[in-house]
Amino acid sequence: MAKLEKALELQLERLSKALIDQEKARVIVPPERPLPGYWFGGGNMAEAPDGSLWLSGRYRNAGDSRTGLDLGDRGRELALFRSDDRGASWRKVLGLDKKQLSPSGLEVLSIEGSALRITAEGTELYVSSEKRRPYPQEVDSYLKPGTGVWSTELLSASNPEALAGAAVTTVLRSDDPARLHIKDPFLYASCSGERFLFFCHHPYLWSSSSTGYARLEGSLPGAPDYSFLEHGTTWDVAISRTTSILDVPRMGAFADAPACSLVFYDGGECLRSHEEHVAAKRRPRGHSCEELGGVGYFSGATEGMAQGAAFGKVERLSPLFPAFVSPWGTGSSRYVTVLVCEDGLYASWQQSQADRSQALVLNYLPMEELGRMLE
Repeated sequence: MAKLEKALELQLERLSKALIDQEKARVIVPPERPLPGYWFGGGNMAEAPDGSLWLSGRYRNAGDSRTGLDLGDRGRELALFRSDDRGASWRKVLGLDKKQLSPSGLEVLSIEGSALRITAEGTELYVSSEKRRPYPQEVDSYLKPGTGVWSTELLSASNPEALAGAAVTTVLRSDDPARLHIKDPFLYASCSGERFLFFCHHPYLWSSSSTGYARLEGSLPGAPDYSFLEHGTTWDVAISRTTSILDVPRMGAFADAPACSLVFYDGGECLRSHEEHVAAKRRPRGHSCEELGGVGYFSGATEGMAQGAAFGKVERLSPLFPAFVSPWGTGSSRYVTVLVCEDGLYASWQQSQADRSQALVLNYLPMEELGRMLE
């Protein structure tokens, strides 16, 4: 797909930084405790037909999958919050625990990312979790005690509150050791009306993470494509987890430019933290659970999706250094999601705090300001 002119790329960088403004953002959902290993997030925001705003996310408490679950209960609850004042305040409406998210009797060990969609026809909630099930036979001896395999489920109901009694149906699961763990779903709809479910995938040995997607046929995903975003070459060489796609509004400098979409993703140099050389330049080093934020774009693909065209290559705007780093704690800034509404853009993400916990923060960009920015 087409690579944009440098002037337009600079406009995209400016837009992304205005959305993911670390200093301007405010905490809307704190973690349960102000300590390392505790956070809330990994979901998305959605607007209901009545104008209310909703968000999904999971409460994560300290734990470590390398030794099983004996160090804490980790992802313990998926929660939905509602705002009736355009994001100024939020109230918890629903909490779903591990038992409520267990498909076909499988035990859920930890809840991970989710994606919420609310329409006049009903509510859909895609949620990923780790289940107690064995590895494929050829790699079964590599399964760590107390751990399992990640997959993604769907819950459907007439409204968000009714999800508490919804059936849990597995919609994305893999038995391929190269792409065994399927997690962190998010939704994307193109201007042509095609809908997609994106996801993060890991090999059996958890040495990296990548991004894939599947076309939605109704609420169910079709055959997955595992190659949406390739690994980077520097700060994101091990982790490239896409979390949100934003179609750039056709206004200002982009009114007559090729259609393009911003791609927000999480990155890291490795899966585990490692010691730095004492004389090395100090910098945040993203790793699992403490990823940093990146941004890129694809251009010219949107109109062709209905005819089966691929998304094409994502051009990174942050090839050498992360685009988004929290000024506090570990620097972690991850799970960006952007909701487009008539009044403006709502960006939320998990942000490391001074106490090294991670809170869900929100930044709002009014449509008038967006128009001036893209001139």
